[in-house]
Amino acid sequence: MLNFANIFHSMNILAIESSCDETSAAVITNGNIRSNVVATQLIHTQYGGVVPELASRAHQQHILPVVDKALNDAKIAKKDLDAIAFTKGPGLLGALLVGTSFAKSMALGLDIPLIEINHMQAHVLAHFIDDPKPAFPFLCLTVSGGHTQIVKVTGPLDMEIIGETRDDAVGEAFDKTAKLLDLPYPGGPLIDKYASQGNPQAFPFPLPEIPGLDFSFSGIKTSFLYFLQKQVRQNPDFIKENIADICASIQFTLIDILLKKLKKASRETGIKEIAIAGGVSANSGLRKSLQELGEQLGWNVYIPAFEYCTDNAAMIAIAAHYKFEAGDFCDQTASPLARMEF
Repeated sequence: MLNFANIFHSMNILAIESSCDETSAAVITNGNIRSNVVATQLIHTQYGGVVPELASRAHQQHILPVVDKALNDAKIAKKDLDAIAFTKGPGLLGALLVGTSFAKSMALGLDIPLIEINHMQAHVLAHFIDDPKPAFPFLCLTVSGGHTQIVKVTGPLDMEIIGETRDDAVGEAFDKTAKLLDLPYPGGPLIDKYASQGNPQAFPFPLPEIPGLDFSFSGIKTSFLYFLQKQVRQNPDFIKENIADICASIQFTLIDILLKKLKKASRETGIKEIAIAGGVSANSGLRKSLQELGEQLGWNVYIPAFEYCTDNAAMIAIAAHYKFEAGDFCDQTASPLARMEF
């Protein structure tokens, strides 16, 4: 006899994200996000960057109330969960340990499976939370504070990095140039804000000559430093008087580097389904420039909602949904990895 209770049983997964300075939990049911709670750590602003030890302590303080709220918002009881997913890496090891330990303990107590998730793969799969969704295969430019990659995606669990940064990530380039301008952390969003009021052609900067589909951002940072030093020697008020044009010019250059490589990747692969993901995909200049380039080249462009650009557990949840369907679970020996390959 058919068991109709099992046929209509909902697949409920709790997902936990703790790779850097956001503690987040989400609940997904049959591929639909039911809740997505994020606790941001403000303490790092006074230090000009994320302090790993402080991040770990904040995760310990936030994780229980964040998980509790995610379950309550989703109206899901712990007993109705079918699996618990967590970010295995990459990220800050101490921060990852908090999420991993919590997930393992909760799964053990409930006697349900564990699902380990690659943080960068989850950024890519954030495109499958809402419509419209990209068709396979597609290219995804993943841009964040720690990563800059072009990923060829042929399936939810089938991804290949075809280009990546050789040194700093573009998010670091934004934050470090902002620091040279004496802008508070995180500086990337402030550069974006000032750039909207400036002339992107005011101050040209040299583009790196990197073969293939790889990136490099160390040279542009050095060039920017020397540029500021020269200008400030001539006029001590140069930055204050030209902040909008400076930000517009450096943002234009960084975006130009990204899109030139993405254009090359599309040409070489023949793929015109193009997506962006990661924290820097929230940058308004990048979003606008990508849309304009897509219209010129006949691309189908996919840009995630702002809430799914920065670190969040909803993207961990959608990745877990596909791994659950594939029966891809881990056991209690799972350990976090600060560096993690695709």
